[in-house]
Amino acid sequence: MFEIPLIYDIPIKICALLLAIIGHEIMHGYIALKFGDTTARDAGRLSLNPIIHIDLVGSILIPGALFLMNAPFLFGWAKPVPVRIDRVVYNGGYFGAFGVSIAGVTYNFILAILASILIYVLNSGILAGNFILLLTIYFFLQVLIYNVVLAVFNLIPIPPLDGANALAYFGLMFKNDFFARIFDKIPPMAGMLILIIILSTSLSNFIFIPVQYIINLLL
Repeated sequence: MFEIPLIYDIPIKICALLLAIIGHEIMHGYIALKFGDTTARDAGRLSLNPIIHIDLVGSILIPGALFLMNAPFLFGWAKPVPVRIDRVVYNGGYFGAFGVSIAGVTYNFILAILASILIYVLNSGILAGNFILLLTIYFFLQVLIYNVVLAVFNLIPIPPLDGANALAYFGLMFKNDFFARIFDKIPPMAGMLILIIILSTSLSNFIFIPVQYIINLLL
């Protein structure tokens, strides 16, 4: 990959990251709406306007700090979209709740696949060397990377991540409340502490190895 001037590198990475994290949150609200929960729509959170989704810490401070530290990739999150999961369960059962939980991750994987297809098409040799084309390919590469990272990270079965909710509701679909009872005993702050410990030790390989494998597979 050619060297990207900083003036282009920063906005490209920011746009790719926002596309991943904002779309992830919108999809939770959109699928909830399909199961009768209008909370996100009523709060105006199904809008594509990025400003209403930006979280000061997750969308600005954390990605900015990672960039300044020259981290291998950026990471962050948008403001969680409000969902009344009781309404979803009332209308769509635990299947609906499972669908809402997995919606964001599904969006990220689909976007990563589409980005890989576009990279392949654009990198087919036509207009090779064109600077705008190279920037476009680089943008889709960042889209691919951030969406895979976000999807894999959110699949970790630790509250408050999507993986924990999806696993709990999947079990409840089959009248098994084992995971629901376990995850209900783990407060969100305790879950985040566990995640910090994982990410700061060699256990992080359980995240980065599958991320690298999926990225290589798509490319």
